[in-house]
Amino acid sequence: MRRRRRSALAAASLGLVALLATASQATASQTPASEHAPAAQAAAAPGTSDTADRSLAAAATPLTASNFRYTLSQTSSALVGALDSALPNVTMGAVADDANRTPSCDSAPSVTHRTAYYCWNDGDQDTDAWYPQGITTSSDALAAGTYDGKRINLVSWYDSAKDGIDKGVRISVSDLSASASAPPYRHILLVEPSGSTSAPSFEPVKVHAGGIMWYGNLLYVADTTGGFRVFDLDHLWEVSTGEASKIGRQADGSYQAFDYKYVLPQTAMFADSTAGGYAQLQHSSVSLDRSSSPDSVVVSEYRSSDEIDAGAQVRTIRVPIDYTNRFLKPASDGIIKATEAYRTDLESVQGSTAIDGEFFFSQSDGDNFADPNSDGDLHTFAAPSGSLVRHGNALTVGAEDLSYDPTRDYLWTLGEYPGYRWVYAADASSF
Repeated sequence: MRRRRRSALAAASLGLVALLATASQATASQTPASEHAPAAQAAAAPGTSDTADRSLAAAATPLTASNFRYTLSQTSSALVGALDSALPNVTMGAVADDANRTPSCDSAPSVTHRTAYYCWNDGDQDTDAWYPQGITTSSDALAAGTYDGKRINLVSWYDSAKDGIDKGVRISVSDLSASASAPPYRHILLVEPSGSTSAPSFEPVKVHAGGIMWYGNLLYVADTTGGFRVFDLDHLWEVSTGEASKIGRQADGSYQAFDYKYVLPQTAMFADSTAGGYAQLQHSSVSLDRSSSPDSVVVSEYRSSDEIDAGAQVRTIRVPIDYTNRFLKPASDGIIKATEAYRTDLESVQGSTAIDGEFFFSQSDGDNFADPNSDGDLHTFAAPSGSLVRHGNALTVGAEDLSYDPTRDYLWTLGEYPGYRWVYAADASSF
């Protein structure tokens, strides 16, 4: 497998790009009978939620990919332009240079085939106000592996609103060019433009952000029940600080963002829909596949063992993406449709990606921190007819989204639980 993967790295360096996205699930009663055959039968007794037993018996069943669809809508360019005029525009490189937090690790994560890791500062490592979820890198953004001359990782966090204010989603910008083991970083806030062209404003983006994917100047953020929110790095704004409870245009004409210095605006969204009797897809994670042609997005669903036992399915889809405009790519009939789809019925999937036709799934396995069997599992599946292969306890507890860096063969993920929040990579070819 390593030899095949290394060949793909060489191809990727020549500019092959592919995009993966997260997928959601349908109930058994909502799926056509021809695709209702048991894709994964639990090896344990009915009703069991034993992750290992269930996943070891799992096999993937192809679905009709064209039944998963998207519709593009865009934010008013006039409204975005008004905010461009009202606020200083900055680059991603400038934000990375303005990092204001320094991470440190108390320990190294126990990860199979680990190749890299880093942490957050103490406040971010332990807070229960924000929870990290999605990850993407500058190797997703551009095939060269850098953006604005820097190797950068982005991580999404959702606000738990413990203080009574839902601030939405923040993105950590970590500069790995400055330090690979302790990259300095800064949080920026995602916002949605609002108001009018004469009085433009913005609001927080209140989604779970379970997966993110960076492609060129665009950042795709998974919206669990809505598809994708899309944010444009060509419109990255600096705002005033000092007001931790205020956002948007203020009475004095200034702009605040809960005391965050930089905001990244939503400029488009892809609303998902289904055909053929399929249930709506749940967008739990998303990633880019640069090894496919064209580039593609992989999307997967999260379902608990109880939901699966009650009849829910777990699905993964692939959607092509256009490198010329960075948008999901329509088929010849003008409709944006998936080109590959599978039912896996793998419980607690937190992230997925694909490399050379092989799918990877991260799986959380509880939060008993004293029990090594609560560490996350990694599953692989050679499409289209292979069975899921479980790599037990290969990841840390609370493993989340996946992102693949083909320039180094790094499979990135991260932990979400306070105190167990390593960001780390494993050697993908070793699985």
